[in-house]
Amino acid sequence: MRRTASPLSLVLLGVGVFLLVLAPMLAWYVEPRAKVSPLDIDTVTVFEGKGAYFDTDKVKTVKGADLTVTRQVRGDVADSSDEHAVWDVSTSVDPDKSLPAADPHDSLQWTTERWVTDRKTNRPVHCCDEKPYFEGEAYLKFPFDVQERTYRWWDNTLGATVPLKFSGMKKVQGYEGLRFTGTVKATKTGTRQVPGRLVGSKASQVLAEEWYANHGVELVVDRRTGRIVYAQIGPRKTLRKPGGEKDAVVLLDSRKIAFTEATQKTQVALADNDSSRLKLVGETAPLGAAGLGLVLAAVGTFLVVRGRVRPEGVAGPSQ
Repeated sequence: MRRTASPLSLVLLGVGVFLLVLAPMLAWYVEPRAKVSPLDIDTVTVFEGKGAYFDTDKVKTVKGADLTVTRQVRGDVADSSDEHAVWDVSTSVDPDKSLPAADPHDSLQWTTERWVTDRKTNRPVHCCDEKPYFEGEAYLKFPFDVQERTYRWWDNTLGATVPLKFSGMKKVQGYEGLRFTGTVKATKTGTRQVPGRLVGSKASQVLAEEWYANHGVELVVDRRTGRIVYAQIGPRKTLRKPGGEKDAVVLLDSRKIAFTEATQKTQVALADNDSSRLKLVGETAPLGAAGLGLVLAAVGTFLVVRGRVRPEGVAGPSQ
């Protein structure tokens, strides 16, 4: 009598071994390569709130106005690479009187920026005509696999990083994320030539001091992808006469300008979709492959060892 392995047992053993090899490859090789910032991004986020702004036509600060901040982020695929992502950012601030703004130059405030970041770490990469030169760990997004700690968030108006501390979990449109909060104390950020009377000076023209503060920054971030699903800011921009200790003119002031509901829903949908894909590659598929591989390998090994008993010298059925 001799034992021979059946074709089925060999197939089961082979598939089982393949799945056992595939599982760690998905978790340790494929998933890390999937955690990279996209190159072809094209998104628009909209903030709305109430506040005060300086109306140049009326030459005075208007209070209780509706304010809208619109930010568009577009990826420059041609200038990007496998290692770094180049994103061009346009941000406009508008009261109702300048909406809809056919030309961003008509906005109350309009800035353009060029952000270059490491696609894996989200750290700044200083190349490719970046503007401004920035530092920190987070701005347009957070790094992948966000931790419950303080992050250095880049505030472009301040021109420096701001510590945002982890402040617990928060649901946005039913989707749970990590909440980070912080404030910015009044800080001088530059100068601007204005008529002296505007800031209480007797001189005809003065270099007024520009001051900036932020009543409160609140960001809710998807843990796996680092995508911001909710953002709230409280900017305050003022002018002071040279050497002055008090604000003379309020250029912009709002306690709360936040993502609109439509923007929240869009950001949540994108975060959920990207997070689900990463979870599939990094957790669900590897665990499933490992579990099924163990079962198939065990069954295949058992069948190979057990084999089929066939008498010595007995041939198979004749044709």
